[in-house]
Amino acid sequence: MAVEVVYRSSRDLERLFMDKAEADRHDKMLELAEYLADVLQKAVPSLTEQQVEEAGIYMAKNRDVFARAFKSQPDALSELINAPAEPVDKAEAAEPDEAPAKPAKAAKAPK
Repeated sequence: MAVEVVYRSSRDLERLFMDKAEADRHDKMLELAEYLADVLQKAVPSLTEQQVEEAGIYMAKNRDVFARAFKSQPDALSELINAPAEPVDKAEAAEPDEAPAKPAKAAKAPK
């Protein structure tokens, strides 16, 4: 009988990860997205809850590009402008280079 260890994101209970570090990165990305959504909602109250959530997730996924842009490299944003548009699906809010996680296998009853 093989045992497989999987990790569950504490902020996205539907996602399972094969590596604890991946689950931690995903949680941190979702935490950042939540804070960004709160700031965006305060700054632009006319945005819907879905819009601020999608924008927060997008910015959190691309945090490195935004960080470079905020550090006197505004042309770094051209990477995002020229990249093909990917719709943000909050249920699948994974990092772009993340492989899909395998679902956990059911445990067999001992004989």
